[in-house]
Amino acid sequence: MSMASVTAVTTNVSNKRSKPDARMGPTAGRPQDYQLSVTIIEARQLIGLNMDPVVCVEVGEEKKFTSMKESTNCPYYNEYFVFDFHVSPEVLFDKMIKLSVIHSRNLLRSGTLVGMFKMDVGTLYSQPEHQFFHKWAVLLDPDDITSGVKGYLKCDIAVVGKGDTFKTLHKAKDNEEEDIERNLLLPEGVPSERQWARFYVRVYRAEGLPRMNNSLMANVKKAFTGDDKDLVDPYVAVSFAGQKGKTSIQKGSCEPIWNEQIIFTEMFPPLFRRIKIQIRDSDKVNDVAIGTHFLNLRKISNEGDKGFLPTFGPAWVNIYGSTRNYTIIDEHQELNEGLGEGISFRARVLISLAMEFLDTSSPDVPCSTDIQVEQIPSVSDQSTGRMGEFILFGTFLEATMVDRRIGDKPISFEVTIGNCGSLIDGTDKIDPGKKKSGDDEEVDLLSHCQDEENFDSELGTMSTTPSRKPVITDRNYFHLPYYEEKPCIHIKSYWQDQRWRLYNSNIMECIADKLEEGINDVQEVIATERLHPERRLRGVLEELSLGCLRFVALAKKEKPQNGQTKLDKERLKACIHELETMAQQSKTLRTNVKRTTLKDKLKQAHNFLHKLRFLVEEPQHSIPEVFVWMLSNNKRVAYARITAKDILYSPLDDQRGKDCAKVKTLFLRLPGKKGFGSAGWTVQAKLECYFWLGLSKHRRDFLCGLPNGYEQRMAKETGPGLLNIPPVSLIYKEKQLFQLRVHTYQARSLFAADSTGLSDPFARVIFSTHSQATEVIQETLCPTWDQMLVFEGIELFGEAQELRDDPPIIVIEVFDQDTVGKADFMGRAMAKPTVKMSNEKYEPPRFPPQLDYYQIYRGYTTAGELLAAFELLQIPASGQGSLPAIAGPTDVEHGAILPVPFGIRPVLSKYRIEILFWGLRDLKRIQLVTVDRPRVDIECAGKGVQSVVIPSYRQNPNFSMLVKHFEVDLPDNELLHPPLNIRVVDCRAFGRYTLVGTHTVNSLRKFIHRPQDRKATANPRTTDQLTRLPAGDVLFHMEDVPLKKTETIVKLDACSDAVVKVEMVGESEKEGKKKKKKKEMENEEEEPNEELLDWWSKYFASIETSKEHQKLVEETEEERDFEGIEGYKDEIGLSSEGKVAKTLGKNNQKQKGPEKEVKRKMKLEELKVYDKELENEFDNFEEWLHTFSLLRGKIEDDDTSLDEDRIVGRFKGSLCVYKIPPYEEAIRDMNYDPQVGMFQAIPSNDPIAVLVRVYVVRANDLHPADVNGKADPYIVIRLGKHEIKDKENYISKQLNPVFGKSFDIEATFPMDSMLTVAIYDWDLVGTDDLIGETKIDLENRLYSKHRATCGLSKHYSTNGYNTWRDSMKPTQILAKLCKEAKLEPPQYGPEGRVRVGNRVYTGATEIDDENGQKKQTDEHVALVALQHWEEGLSTGFKLVPEHIETRPLLHVEKPGMEQGRVEMWVDLFPADVPKPGPPLDISPRKPKSLELRIIIWNTDDVILEDDSLLTGEKSSDIFVRGWLKGQQEDKQDTDVHYNSVTGEGNFNWRFVYPFDYLVAEEKIVISKKESVFSWDETEYKIPARLTLQVWDADHFSADDFLGAIELDLNRFPRGAKTSKLCSLEMLKTDGSVPLISIFKQKRIKGWWPFAARNENDELELTGKVEAEMHLLTVEEAEKSPAGLGRNEPDPLEKPNRPDTSFMWFLTPLRSIRYLICHRYKWLIVKIILALLLLAMLGLFLYNMPGYLVKKMLGA
Repeated sequence: MSMASVTAVTTNVSNKRSKPDARMGPTAGRPQDYQLSVTIIEARQLIGLNMDPVVCVEVGEEKKFTSMKESTNCPYYNEYFVFDFHVSPEVLFDKMIKLSVIHSRNLLRSGTLVGMFKMDVGTLYSQPEHQFFHKWAVLLDPDDITSGVKGYLKCDIAVVGKGDTFKTLHKAKDNEEEDIERNLLLPEGVPSERQWARFYVRVYRAEGLPRMNNSLMANVKKAFTGDDKDLVDPYVAVSFAGQKGKTSIQKGSCEPIWNEQIIFTEMFPPLFRRIKIQIRDSDKVNDVAIGTHFLNLRKISNEGDKGFLPTFGPAWVNIYGSTRNYTIIDEHQELNEGLGEGISFRARVLISLAMEFLDTSSPDVPCSTDIQVEQIPSVSDQSTGRMGEFILFGTFLEATMVDRRIGDKPISFEVTIGNCGSLIDGTDKIDPGKKKSGDDEEVDLLSHCQDEENFDSELGTMSTTPSRKPVITDRNYFHLPYYEEKPCIHIKSYWQDQRWRLYNSNIMECIADKLEEGINDVQEVIATERLHPERRLRGVLEELSLGCLRFVALAKKEKPQNGQTKLDKERLKACIHELETMAQQSKTLRTNVKRTTLKDKLKQAHNFLHKLRFLVEEPQHSIPEVFVWMLSNNKRVAYARITAKDILYSPLDDQRGKDCAKVKTLFLRLPGKKGFGSAGWTVQAKLECYFWLGLSKHRRDFLCGLPNGYEQRMAKETGPGLLNIPPVSLIYKEKQLFQLRVHTYQARSLFAADSTGLSDPFARVIFSTHSQATEVIQETLCPTWDQMLVFEGIELFGEAQELRDDPPIIVIEVFDQDTVGKADFMGRAMAKPTVKMSNEKYEPPRFPPQLDYYQIYRGYTTAGELLAAFELLQIPASGQGSLPAIAGPTDVEHGAILPVPFGIRPVLSKYRIEILFWGLRDLKRIQLVTVDRPRVDIECAGKGVQSVVIPSYRQNPNFSMLVKHFEVDLPDNELLHPPLNIRVVDCRAFGRYTLVGTHTVNSLRKFIHRPQDRKATANPRTTDQLTRLPAGDVLFHMEDVPLKKTETIVKLDACSDAVVKVEMVGESEKEGKKKKKKKEMENEEEEPNEELLDWWSKYFASIETSKEHQKLVEETEEERDFEGIEGYKDEIGLSSEGKVAKTLGKNNQKQKGPEKEVKRKMKLEELKVYDKELENEFDNFEEWLHTFSLLRGKIEDDDTSLDEDRIVGRFKGSLCVYKIPPYEEAIRDMNYDPQVGMFQAIPSNDPIAVLVRVYVVRANDLHPADVNGKADPYIVIRLGKHEIKDKENYISKQLNPVFGKSFDIEATFPMDSMLTVAIYDWDLVGTDDLIGETKIDLENRLYSKHRATCGLSKHYSTNGYNTWRDSMKPTQILAKLCKEAKLEPPQYGPEGRVRVGNRVYTGATEIDDENGQKKQTDEHVALVALQHWEEGLSTGFKLVPEHIETRPLLHVEKPGMEQGRVEMWVDLFPADVPKPGPPLDISPRKPKSLELRIIIWNTDDVILEDDSLLTGEKSSDIFVRGWLKGQQEDKQDTDVHYNSVTGEGNFNWRFVYPFDYLVAEEKIVISKKESVFSWDETEYKIPARLTLQVWDADHFSADDFLGAIELDLNRFPRGAKTSKLCSLEMLKTDGSVPLISIFKQKRIKGWWPFAARNENDELELTGKVEAEMHLLTVEEAEKSPAGLGRNEPDPLEKPNRPDTSFMWFLTPLRSIRYLICHRYKWLIVKIILALLLLAMLGLFLYNMPGYLVKKMLGA
């Protein structure tokens, strides 16, 4: 596309006119279709004990839940959710995405929130590809911000709109160890460690609110109550991060004062784009929005090294919305809600924003994130800056293109700034109480803009032009009679004088505008293929560097200003830093600009432009925007909005607004939703006006930019001391007379405005008050008018020289003529004429003007291009005699139409256009009748040719005569070539012809035949290098024989014999160390058993390779960005292996990782996995046969759909354009056949039988079709009349089904050439629903020179999983290709060599047969030659490798939006080749049935949970629980070891877990019914994770959870040999602990730790378990069966538990005995001994007296 239209309109010489913009459309976003998809994969490190987590996904108001996973802190879900929206982008981007993990949710209770993650959709949409892939969301508790991270949730989130595409990344194995901290779900640039912060939004006061006093309700209230107060009760609502805070309500005040702050608590940096500030009117019935403003956080903060935290104000924010008409129903109320561009000033509010980080460890910090509202002191008046008196002056020089539908009532224009100038709110008198004493007089800014004493009484305010009755211009437009007299307006208003903010923006915008203009120039030079675009880019970058340095110099001189906020200071620093950096970078970039690096440097220049545009926007408003309203009979009709900074005056040119004191073209448009549809494109009025806004002290300059030649007319005579009073109108005495000549030659790519898909276009040219139209060209999108329009007697007011240097613009509107009703608008272009004054000669270089393309816009989108030239010739006083003569009309049939004169029309040459008519495909019904006898008509530049009629489209849609030609005169300049039209008509009975569809080839350049360039275009690099090679053959070392372990041979370039050896193992001294490691890696490094390998082994290995290749490409791109593109020129031709080798060669220290990868890859054969459609990789297979889509139908204004909806069929053929006579050497070289012209050696288009073999591997991310958020997908294949429904093999409740199916169809081309692969959803009741489908054109693949019939394997094999599946062997294919390319047959030599042309390839010579015997073969080397077929041959093309293509599934009701993706491939076997073998078996792998036996021997150090009732001693009743598939499915418990007082438990208990396992995916497969009502079982795939838990048994309450360990059976720590060596260190995931796999070890025994989190969320050891794991196959398990627990067979011994292990209430006597014996044994012994002693002592004392008496008495 030419950019000439941009430069033609924007080039200013006298600088009296500003740049117009032809783009005009609806200001509010129209609702669109969006699809937001969320995949919840798994959660990790959830905080809590024995959780049952559920994930809630909430987007806006919609909620969806995952299934519940029981008793785990690491749940695995892999569940996919889709949310569909039909809203405007602004609404969608503000919606909140919330991911919440909830514990124990069920039907009866909502559950407990564990943690939450939230972000807005706008942040997601701003990401590359609009997605986050495999990222970890940090979960936080909003009710307890001091508690830290609550866990991590791994998910994929993506949002797509219509036409958006995103990369489908191959999903890694979910159980691979990942660095969570490096893969957090955060936008780029956001640090992983985010902190809690408080955001203080302070609302001080508001001014200028609508009083609502003129409404019906206000009058009723006033009549009944006599109350004359304002009827508005305002409050401010602030929304941020999904929360909403409100200020208090100020009753009956249009100037409310709040002085309140709303405090939000959120993580910083927040994942939300903006803060919504809305003033609302409180009402008992329904609160109404008065106006809305958004604070973009990116614009009030800076994340760079020298950045700053969010800060704002205190500053006034201007709020815009609907007009202030005070009606009961506001038709533009949605504008007050912030949806769309405001059309009137509503109010302004004084706010500020501050932020501080929270110290969550401090006890004073509140735990919750609830919003707080507090009173704050008022802000001083001086803090917002000094008051300034501003003058707004405007002049309306011209008012044309007034839409005639407005009517002929008197029209006037109203200009407002704030409320000043408004007819409703701007007429109150000044309230003396508002004036403040002091240096600065502060007046109420909005309502009082009227007369003051002495000087001010002369100035006053005049905001409306006098009403004038419109005058007819033509049948579409009026114009206002602003001839000599131009009405003026002026408004005096008071605002804070913060011009310096806007001055800085203006300087940067000037730099940005110049940069954009320069970039457009460079793109135009490239598009028009002019010489040295790099020189222009160097000049652009030089200008950018100087502009940046000029800004920095001015900014550094800037003095501190009154009212300067923190944001002002920080923003100024940031701008200085950014522009200094940009100046340096652009200077460096300038020196590196070369022709080869132009594209890359242009991209960087675009990046500079985006950065500048972002810096230009000033977030802190000062002066409100200016609105220009057109009033018809005092009713508001249309408006334009002008930014105040654009018309702000400064004595310094750099600081002045780009439209200040310049004549600006304004297009008025309809407000709000009225501007939707066709009304949005049409102009309501075109104004040529002049505006000046500046301080009163600068008022002497308000006329400085007006076109000269005027006199001022004042309202009344001015006094001697009063100068510079704005005039009421300007009287132009000086006028010039001109003749305008418009040379409209042709247009292309116009808008389809009729139901036929064509238009009847004519162009209307409007210049000043004159209008003319071209003739109507019937039924075309590429009209050639070849017409000159002459405008006589054009009067332009002003000085002649100014008009010469900067003439007014010309508007060209293209319409579609309808027989009934008004012509339909199709698009608009703008141009500036080349002006010739009467004293100049009509001679080169300026005259005659050259034809150029001007861009036609329809709204903001392009709608074609106009080829035209414009000249404005001054008529001298002597009359028109001196003007260039006008030739008479040539086309008398159409009336007096003047052609474009010679000298302006292009120079023509004779060309021949040859057309290859191949066939027509997929023609739809026209007028309910099928197309049966179609014909193709070709037309270009008035000449054409017709194909033969296809006698019966149904029987054979191909043409019988293939090639026809016609001769035509075309311009020598290829850029001016007219389009070529392809029309298909149906020849019906009685000589009737019905148009079926059309296609327009806008550019013939790619079809121009250039035989001298054929070899160069095939492979320019190789041709160049071949000339430097010595004569003889070029030898390529392509051995596929096993390489030595010390080197890998990598081909570097297609045409050099250089071979690089890459050291892969290292020096010999390292070999000793490697041998030691070899034993450890033995299991991983061993060669796989061929018998165990299948096609899926190949598939999964290829997926891994494609992921690594993708990673490599990303790394290469990063290096390229860092080092510059120059060092990468040589890598363009490298294969991925070559890049690996080169990367390894650069950095020998990184060899060990790649070495292991290379070794691993050598073991398995691979295929190519494309992440897109195959045809996109090979240019749609259109090397010689092109497909042209036939379009029909009108493009609707409210239809944003793509062209696919209008396609009614396809024409297959080709074009060849060349000058006459044709190139003689081409004819001689090609053995020219005059029958087919340049289309030599094309195959026959007769019907051919083809065996089509379709392989469907799997589908990903299907759109849910059932209420439960799932689908029951099955495959439907359609090809012509054939249809295969695989309905009985539907896959239940699956969005990522693995089909593994192949289908054979016997088809006949061309009748059955469009293959449709559809995925349907099976339904038990009702019809099945289409999920999505993809269509493949098989015919182009069959005839393609890329040989897309059957992909070439990397290696040739006759048996095993890599069996050659093509029906022809490599040697046969090579021989056939050589014959077709007219080369000698391949010559095979000894040692595995083959010569093809002048190239020799080498390869392996032996192959293993089925018995393992070696046989000699040439197939390997032939395959090597085929894999490099495109290199060095002028006719060579890259042959399609063995592959899988990933195709998007689309639905007709949701055009442009993917409904999932399907992985598949197609093989084609024509009837003329040998019959192929049986199809490959790609049926899904059956899971392997295994049995895992776990013996729980002992536990140790289990924490003691219970206190003994009798003794108070700590103990636990220990048992161990375990499961593999899930707690509900296969939970098993040991018996209870009661009353363990040491933490030791003895069990000798066996768990037995049978399960089905997929080895390649490392997943356990479970089939179960989701619920009682489920029709059939659903298959789930979950990671192989064993969970063991230790519990304390309680009989009268719930058991107490003590600790757990979760072991990933593929990679878990080896068990410790003893209990003492077992610790929490074994659970580390940082790579320091070696991991093993039970699937390799088969049997293992050891100690593992139990762990749980304490009150501080720290992991603590809660026990140890000694376990033995044994993995067996089903066969092994049957041979050696084992019972559960200690049962037969193979029973385990009973554990030797201590006597303490019993239950007291079951055996009370034993318990008493134990209690007495165990606890009080020695005490009882002591007591007994003491009692014995006491008894003996008592007896002694008792008997002693008796004995003594007896002794004494001698008795």
